[in-house]
Amino acid sequence: MIVLGIETSCDETGVAIIDANRRVRSHLLLSQMQDHEVFGGVVPEIAARAHLTHLDRLIGQSLHEADLSFSDLDGIAATTGPGLIGGVMVGMMAAKAIALVHQKPFLGVNHLEAHVLSARLMDDIPFPYLVLLVSGGHTQILVAEAVGKYRLLGATRDDAVGECFDKAAKLLGLPYPGGPNLEKSAKLCTDIQAARSRFPFAIPLEHDPGIGFSFSGLKTAMRNAVDKIISADNTIRKDDLSALAASFQHTLSATLALQSARAMQSFRKQYKSDHPAFIVCGGVAANQAIRAELQATSDAHGFKFLAPPLEYCTDNGAMVAWAGLEMLRAGLTTPLDAPARPRWPLETLGG
Repeated sequence: MIVLGIETSCDETGVAIIDANRRVRSHLLLSQMQDHEVFGGVVPEIAARAHLTHLDRLIGQSLHEADLSFSDLDGIAATTGPGLIGGVMVGMMAAKAIALVHQKPFLGVNHLEAHVLSARLMDDIPFPYLVLLVSGGHTQILVAEAVGKYRLLGATRDDAVGECFDKAAKLLGLPYPGGPNLEKSAKLCTDIQAARSRFPFAIPLEHDPGIGFSFSGLKTAMRNAVDKIISADNTIRKDDLSALAASFQHTLSATLALQSARAMQSFRKQYKSDHPAFIVCGGVAANQAIRAELQATSDAHGFKFLAPPLEYCTDNGAMVAWAGLEMLRAGLTTPLDAPARPRWPLETLGG
């Protein structure tokens, strides 16, 4: 079984071909970072036009690298939401056209499900397993019970953790993309305890007994901290910047770890699993400090910790191809009149 996957939900054009033996036959990713850098964020129309310009070439190149033709494929998968609707439409319509012309099943993939299932591309993880999905647009903890079946345990009440990273980076004067550059700055801090003492941040919802997140208050706290140290010429000393970035990143890591620990306790009460797994996925899962904190949390609660390789954390075609393959094996094909969806909560898939 071989599936072609197309990802165009934001600012990266991804095309990949995966087989049922977890072999990545081809994996191409075109970044638009330079196109959006001047704007300090993703411009939807520019992103959609770039997808339209490059997608056909990437599909052809992907088939060539895999030494396959359309007739060799068993399914065509594409992200159909959630995401920037213009970009989603480009990839979805291309996939539908290929499926129709070559009489192949079309697999409309939920972008969030592709992230959640990406860990199964690396390892044969049995259902159910616990997932922390962290990205620029989403922060939620859920249980993956089966392909197409997810139960939400908790989500952010306001901003996503990735958006919080990016906003903080912008306040610090760091370039786009904000999150990775804040992480680089934090690594320059030589004394994290001193940084935390000088720039203390409270862990959001620490004393709330439920499972959930809130990051808007942290953004305000970061703005207040920056206002106290920024100079008259609107600059921040390098050592102040690294200390502030390190303390802020530590607080975000501790927040995710706290809520993940609560979710692990809830999971153990509701599911019988001798070897439970905890997966972190999404673009923020590439952050090494967060990975280390979540690894320690998993170890402390007896969970196997897994995270996709860095190349599969951010949006990519491989995760879409794998999700499509999982759908195909489960008999979950998609009609060609299925719509593109700018919003598509993961927990509604089975409904």
